[in-house]
Amino acid sequence: MKTAPFKFDDFFKKACYFEASLILVAMLLGWLTHIDPFTNIHLAKASLLYGVVGTVPLFLMFLAMERVERHSVAQIRQFLLRTLGPCLHRYDWGNLFILAAVAGISEEILFRGVLQPWLEASWGLMAGLLISNLLFGVVHSVTPLYSILATLVGIYLGLAMDYNGERNLLTPIIIHTLYDFLAFLALIQAYRASLSTAPEK
Repeated sequence: MKTAPFKFDDFFKKACYFEASLILVAMLLGWLTHIDPFTNIHLAKASLLYGVVGTVPLFLMFLAMERVERHSVAQIRQFLLRTLGPCLHRYDWGNLFILAAVAGISEEILFRGVLQPWLEASWGLMAGLLISNLLFGVVHSVTPLYSILATLVGIYLGLAMDYNGERNLLTPIIIHTLYDFLAFLALIQAYRASLSTAPEK
């Protein structure tokens, strides 16, 4: 049965509220460190293009990981199917895009908008990039491998912010949003496929 578009139930609201609350954390941390979390967000055609193009390598990596049968990778896949699959598969693509956008915007504002420049000012560009994204990996520590992958993705996003020599937070926001959206769609497809092949009880 076709689900209604924009279905705002309890899970959806809680997920959006939690992710959006990270913006408040970023604003508080920015106030404490004298950093404006929004100062490096600029609407620019080049950043829009870099964001779309920059999503491709990450999503190709995601698809490649889907084919890897190593236990550590399969563990991540099963965890995502078990925890997110039952929740996300009920939603229309519109809801999924909203959730992906809220997550992409809020996490980038916190980690790349405040933490990375704050640590860069204290420890230098390379240390700021590495430490902020080690923290990004820690908060995504579903499994040890997932934490490592999240750290690497965070570094990629941190570098994307300075692509073409001009710092613009819009680029990693777009990459993060589109990647999450595409990953949600792929996860739902895999979850529904698992339901159709599951033995009947």
